[in-house]
Amino acid sequence: MQSSLFGFTEVQTEDRFALQNPQLLRVALTGHEDVLARKGAMVAYQGLLEFDAEYVSRQRRQARRHTGEGLDLMRCSGQGTVYLANLAQYVHLVDVDHQGLTVDSAYVLAMDSSLHWEVIAVDSQFGISGTGAYNLSITGSGKVALMTSGQPLMLQVRPDAYVNADADAVVAWSNSLRVQMQAQTSSQSIRRRRGQTGEGWELSFMGEGFALVQPSEQLPPQVADIGQGIRAQYGMGQQGAAGQNQGNIWSNR
Repeated sequence: MQSSLFGFTEVQTEDRFALQNPQLLRVALTGHEDVLARKGAMVAYQGLLEFDAEYVSRQRRQARRHTGEGLDLMRCSGQGTVYLANLAQYVHLVDVDHQGLTVDSAYVLAMDSSLHWEVIAVDSQFGISGTGAYNLSITGSGKVALMTSGQPLMLQVRPDAYVNADADAVVAWSNSLRVQMQAQTSSQSIRRRRGQTGEGWELSFMGEGFALVQPSEQLPPQVADIGQGIRAQYGMGQQGAAGQNQGNIWSNR
């Protein structure tokens, strides 16, 4: 048999985490350390591997109920190689060090089992209930595989150059940064997106570190729903995120 498909063979490497291509992750397991992966992310494996649902403590279950943020993980163990992917998202490897990493759980594909994570809050500068956000703080030493819709942009944040980004486009940032949720609007019009620009909440990053954004936002255009009102504005109708993106990374909260 002959085909150009044979050009897409396995990439030979001794690295534990390695990209087979921009959208497919390969993790080698030797039996000494497990890997935690997004539930259902396994597309293939070789060797003697086992897949089990990761135990979730009572504290994390309570945090998930109150915030909607958390990780649905499976533990991959044994000896062999597992291949992970999710909806052809672009995969990126990050070495977590003493600084730590804050990330939206929707963008986590896999990570070393030695890493620790917990839910943290990012509050609105207005102090208005319901306008803050929750994310995951990942600490320890190890690798995390993140996913983005399209090729991302890594922004360097310095004390003399802070960064603002659309809250729906932000994927992750370093824990060393000070972060605040904000919008150039008044409390009277908090339910209306900023003026007629279509821009809503944003995250402001200050300090020294990095912020990772993707060329895609969680919400579709304001006219995604045929009709009027708040649901049309935020794309929650049949033509919006709720109707068209069933089961993708944005609906796993």
